[in-house]
Amino acid sequence: MNTQAQYLKAIYLTQQQADGPASTGDVADLLDVSPASANEMIGKLEDRGLLDHEKYKGVDLTDEGIAQARDALQNYCIIERFLIEVLEVEEFRAEAKTLEGVIDETVAERLDTIIDREPQCPDCFNAEDDVCGLIDVEAEVSGD
Repeated sequence: MNTQAQYLKAIYLTQQQADGPASTGDVADLLDVSPASANEMIGKLEDRGLLDHEKYKGVDLTDEGIAQARDALQNYCIIERFLIEVLEVEEFRAEAKTLEGVIDETVAERLDTIIDREPQCPDCFNAEDDVCGLIDVEAEVSGD
C-alpha cells in the first residue's frame, strides 16, 4: 500500500519531469496502482490542502504539498544511500521502495547520521533514473 508521502513524492517527481501539472495516469504508473486508486488518493490529498486537481489538466502540489514531498524524497534518498553504502544491498532500489512506506522521519534522521547526507539533498535525486544522484548507478549496476 502506498502512503501519503509516497504519493506526494510521485506527484512531485512527475511534475518535475513534465515541467507542469502531473497527470493522474503518470502518477498511477509510477506507483504501480490503478488510475482509480490514484484518483482516490489524489482526492484525499486535495481535501487535506496538499494539492490542486483539475480534471483533464492534472495535479499541482500546493506549497505545503511540495514541502512534504521534498521531505519524503529526502527520506527516500537517505534510505537508498544507507542500503547501498552501508549495507551494500544489491537490489537497493526495490528494497528502498519497500522500506520508504514504513521508515518514519525519526528513523531516517538516524540513518542520515550514518551516511552524512549532502546539503543538495533532495535536489540530488535523478527522477529519470529513479535514484539518488549521489549514488554511482553505473558502478553499482556493474556489480549485478
